[in-house]
Amino acid sequence: MLQEFAARHHVNFSENRLRGYAPAWNQPAFQLGFVSLLADQGLTMISGEDAASFLHGQISNDVERLPQNVVRRAAYCTAKGRMLASFLYWKTEQGIMLQMARDLQASTQKRLQMFVLRAKANLTDCNEQYVSIALGGTHAAGAVQKWFPDLPAEGEQRSNDAGTLIRQDGVHGLLRLIWICPVALADQAWTHLSAQLAVCNSSDWYLSHILAGIPYIQAATQEKFVPQMINFELVGGVNFKKGCYPGQEIVARSQYLGKLKRRMALGQAAAAGLVAGMDVYHEAHPEQACGTIVNAENADESSSLILFESTLADQEAGVLRVGSPDGPVISLMPLPYPIVDVTRD
Repeated sequence: MLQEFAARHHVNFSENRLRGYAPAWNQPAFQLGFVSLLADQGLTMISGEDAASFLHGQISNDVERLPQNVVRRAAYCTAKGRMLASFLYWKTEQGIMLQMARDLQASTQKRLQMFVLRAKANLTDCNEQYVSIALGGTHAAGAVQKWFPDLPAEGEQRSNDAGTLIRQDGVHGLLRLIWICPVALADQAWTHLSAQLAVCNSSDWYLSHILAGIPYIQAATQEKFVPQMINFELVGGVNFKKGCYPGQEIVARSQYLGKLKRRMALGQAAAAGLVAGMDVYHEAHPEQACGTIVNAENADESSSLILFESTLADQEAGVLRVGSPDGPVISLMPLPYPIVDVTRD
């Protein structure tokens, strides 16, 4: 389906990413209005009368009390609290939709299916039914108005016959939306949007995601992090008041016993081609890596923006490098949210 879509609309895909355009994330045209595709994100629907209660017992956030129009994040963890995947999830008329990195979707869906047991819940791969369109900027609301007259608030969604429109966390005032568009409507939608908004690479969307300080788990970082290590509770991905789920005891203990010595930071490095899972080193102890890249994207031909996890002590003083002890220096940038304990007022 993806290659046929690409051929019809004369766009280029590689590794499920839209590519071939000049970087736009820091250009005025991006602020005015952009559109791209997120074919590297996968969709799984959980349906059936026990869908909410089943999923509630598997992930780090509340599902049973999820309002109809709200979109939430959640972690799916091992028994040791390590993240196997990260989701966006929301309700539709058919059930609960999960969006996650496509390179994890098949294994994650299979693992969830193992725990359904007697619950009346069905898991369905929806990648052939929908196209995930990323768009934003000043003109984006007008571009989708014919399908979604009322724009959702941040962290909310609107669903109708045209699919689901999700409003993501903004950064520097930038409106960011994801449209989960039915395949039958995708050609019409893309033709309309690409005529009104600047078409950009998928990486431009992920650069805005990095600037928003929003991490997501990929195959390269599976089982590397407890949620708090990548600030996942700070971006709404953990509910400390809900019931049990795999890894819940470890996640709660890390929070309440004050052992949060590792955190995620935002940075820029003078090197292109950095990828998730690469090591981070500190000049004071170069013999051993002190951290890991969570997400990375090329900012231009010679630099990258990264989210990386390391000890707070290493972030506070000294020089950090990526890839090797003598690799490119990481210049720290401020996150758009404070590092706080969300369990305390």
